[in-house]
Amino acid sequence: MNMRKIFVVGAAIAALGVATGAAIAQSPSQKAMVDAAKVEGVVGEQADGYLGFRVPAPNPDLTVAVQTINTARRQLYTESAVAAGTTTEVAAARMFESQLLPRMTTGQWYRNTDGEWVRR
Repeated sequence: MNMRKIFVVGAAIAALGVATGAAIAQSPSQKAMVDAAKVEGVVGEQADGYLGFRVPAPNPDLTVAVQTINTARRQLYTESAVAAGTTTEVAAARMFESQLLPRMTTGQWYRNTDGEWVRR
């Protein structure tokens, strides 16, 4: 990837990070439910840029909340990828590396690129 594309991807991802909070079509109760599940270690961020279940979902409402967030993220990653001339997968992975992982608090879980769940 040339320097121009790297810059464009980086700028798009930075913009995506700012837009993520406003653009995700989740209810306040869904956000609270997912945030609580992250603290409990049920849900975690993944290196592919999406949320995942570290353990089986304890209720269907949490599954719906995670799916809602992941659907909105996929849309944002696709828009970012098109603008940067890359793939949705690359944009999603870059978002994880540059925005999601650094924002995670101590004790939260994430799935690394090897597919292993790791506690921060």
